Amino acid sequence: MLRYIGKRILSLIPVMIVVSFVAFLIVYMIPGGPATSILGLEASADEIRALNAQLGFDRPFFVQYADWIMGVLHGDWGTSYFLHQSVSTLIGEYFLPTISLAIFAQIIALFISIPLGLIAAYKRGTAIDVTAVTISLIGSALPGFLLSMFLMLAFSVYNHWFPVAGYVSLSEGLGEHLKYLFVPALSLGIVQAAYLTRMIRSSLLEVLYRNYIHTARAKGLKEKKVILVYGLKNAAPVIITAVGQSFGSLITGTIVTETIFNIPGLGTLTMNSINRRDVFVIQGVVLFVTLLYVLVNLAVDILYGFVDPRLQPGRK
Repeated sequence: MLRYIGKRILSLIPVMIVVSFVAFLIVYMIPGGPATSILGLEASADEIRALNAQLGFDRPFFVQYADWIMGVLHGDWGTSYFLHQSVSTLIGEYFLPTISLAIFAQIIALFISIPLGLIAAYKRGTAIDVTAVTISLIGSALPGFLLSMFLMLAFSVYNHWFPVAGYVSLSEGLGEHLKYLFVPALSLGIVQAAYLTRMIRSSLLEVLYRNYIHTARAKGLKEKKVILVYGLKNAAPVIITAVGQSFGSLITGTIVTETIFNIPGLGTLTMNSINRRDVFVIQGVVLFVTLLYVLVNLAVDILYGFVDPRLQPGRK
């Protein structure tokens, strides 16, 4: 198993090199260059040259990349030109609300999708199945910002069950923390549940009609055990992949939701940095979020080895 994990970790090295290179290129893809973006189009040529010299943008490209990547490896992700704080500190501060929201939304999505997907697969072709598939399709088609507005009206504006917007940190109490996150997490969770329900249903349908399932039923095993032990276990690799992709998208795709509900997460930091043209923060957030997504995929690959030992080296 350790060999399997080691191979998966080593396979990430070229991926991370490419990711870091693309993140670094973001600064140079800005029209007019980074100094022009920071100072604005009204800046003079002398001001732009001075800022380029100050920030080191007048050096050769690969020298800058080498210095930047070495700084990243040593924990120096640069400094925000406008906030005068290190990028790593800003990411650390704004990451906690995002990860709390993503975990809460994922729990809601699993709570909805697992029973719905199981029932839809078991009751294939019935009205229950059609209803579950229809609901999941509606959830996928409904724009996230529109669903957020509907839920805000229903839970916060008309009924005052939950706060309209804002954020309370975990240090001020778990109850208050979850109270402020519930509506935004529900809006994200419903969208992810729609995707996961279809994936759970389709993956179970692939295994529920195989010979070992018929054999288990012929032995007189209870239907619940057949579905949950034999069916769900063999469908687990596909489901784990779907859950990993879902969680990755929750971490990287909360910009609209955080903006609507005024949550100070990475999405809010990204939007504010774009508005301020704070290129170093944008660069750092892109690198950080991409690395998170890569690590989520690594965790999924490692889980494969536990769920299906045939994937491990030396196993057939």
